[in-house]
Amino acid sequence: MFRVMRNGENRVDVDLSGKLDRDEMRVALDELTQQSDGIEHGRMLYRIGAFELPTLAAMAVELSRIPQLFRLVRRFDRVAVVADQQWLRKASEAEGILIPGLTIKAFDSTQEAEAQAWLQD
Repeated sequence: MFRVMRNGENRVDVDLSGKLDRDEMRVALDELTQQSDGIEHGRMLYRIGAFELPTLAAMAVELSRIPQLFRLVRRFDRVAVVADQQWLRKASEAEGILIPGLTIKAFDSTQEAEAQAWLQD
């Protein structure tokens, strides 16, 4: 499941759980792009539930859209990742180091209030 909701003028909330296949990945990326339209200096709350790696076909879809994803990422300054799995939190923060102008901070699911507060700063 991948759900995207616009939450105010400059914020998008994303909920991800389960395994994405090719078609779900296409829909998810289209929805993320549409909901992020017009955002500048945005904030994103990314909640990751029971995560499974996407299918190879889904990863191929994502790779085929790398230029679009880079444009999308530039709309955001901060991303709070809320996940129970420690490896996902660490991987998210490492990704933030690799993307200039984007700060990613990870939180345990019990810290969602802290994540919300950090996005408001």
